[in-house]
Amino acid sequence: MVFIGDEWAEAHHDIEIQDEQGQVLVRRRLPEGVTGMEQLHGLIALHAPDELDPASVVIGIETDRGPWVATLLASGYTVYAINPIQASRYRERLTSSGAKSDPGDAHVLAQIVRLDAAHHRPIVGDSDLADEVKVLARTHQTLIWTRQRTTNTLRSMLRGYYPAALEAFDELAGRDALAVLAAAPSPDAGRRLTIGRVERLLRKAGRQRNVASTATAIHDALHAEHLQAGAGVVRGSATAVLALVNVITATVTQIDTLAEQVEASFGQHPDAGIIRSQPGLGTILGARVLAEFGDDPHRYADTRARKNYSGMSPITRASGLKRVVLARYARNRRLADALYQQAFAALTSSPGARAYYDHHRARGATHHAALRALANRLVGILHGCLATGTPYNEATAWSHRTTIAA
Repeated sequence: MVFIGDEWAEAHHDIEIQDEQGQVLVRRRLPEGVTGMEQLHGLIALHAPDELDPASVVIGIETDRGPWVATLLASGYTVYAINPIQASRYRERLTSSGAKSDPGDAHVLAQIVRLDAAHHRPIVGDSDLADEVKVLARTHQTLIWTRQRTTNTLRSMLRGYYPAALEAFDELAGRDALAVLAAAPSPDAGRRLTIGRVERLLRKAGRQRNVASTATAIHDALHAEHLQAGAGVVRGSATAVLALVNVITATVTQIDTLAEQVEASFGQHPDAGIIRSQPGLGTILGARVLAEFGDDPHRYADTRARKNYSGMSPITRASGLKRVVLARYARNRRLADALYQQAFAALTSSPGARAYYDHHRARGATHHAALRALANRLVGILHGCLATGTPYNEATAWSHRTTIAA
């Protein structure tokens, strides 16, 4: 076997190849792309034993995605994605000076996969459809976060010169607010709007119900008395608000478009029915769960492994007489967000989930801790359903709780 540390950067890769005894065979900086990959294959062929099985080439790298990693996997190599925090801690075992360099990090990664591979998981391949869902679901979620950040910026700016708009609209990223603010980005423009003009703007934006009452409420809020900002602040802010409104409008449109693509791709996956059968999981959340867990059947050795990866299972810190159970800090944030939302939605769709949540609350858990415990339990149920290929069943999922209660 040969062991390779790959410290990647945007334009190059620092490579170190070791044999089974830890002897350094070669150190080299390779360019990113096809040329670098060809050079890596050449180095492996030059320093590896004759007729070496590609799976016996073990590579450690601090990422699990990208064309470079995909090519390594396609070549048949065994690739470990090492968490940068773990690599940093391992580096401290080798030096106490705090020194750091790319060739040094390549050495650390090679040492990790040579000596401690049993404590890490190799990257496994998901299906092409799962990869497609992952890209779409992540982009969809990123756009939602972008919309929220831009909306927060818009809210902050309106507070500084146009407080009437904040009273007129509860949801600044909604179609009503975007339509009216595009037509009246300043307090003076807002006071010039008539009820009839507001009604036309709302209808053009797509509102079909309660048009007259909504237009009247918006008109009255925009005509209310408020403290005025300076003329220069108003002019500059109005121009900036128009830009933010245009960004939010375009983002909302693309979110809707991507949601359709997510639904279409996720609907084609063979596990979609099982995932959607879980309480609290609809199409979008289900797609995110599939995207982050992946669909390789051998990725998680058991239920505990999937729970640990989800970030919902707690960790225990114990020393002497002190013992504290805490939520995991290092975790897949996208997956944790989806599972937390699932647990919250399951409270109203699953009696078993509600009883499980109430049980933890009765024992003194906070709302968030009880939701994490519920999410952890739901991950276990999902793992069992995927392993057996069966949809969710309320009675089966919570039968052990019923037995205990009896």
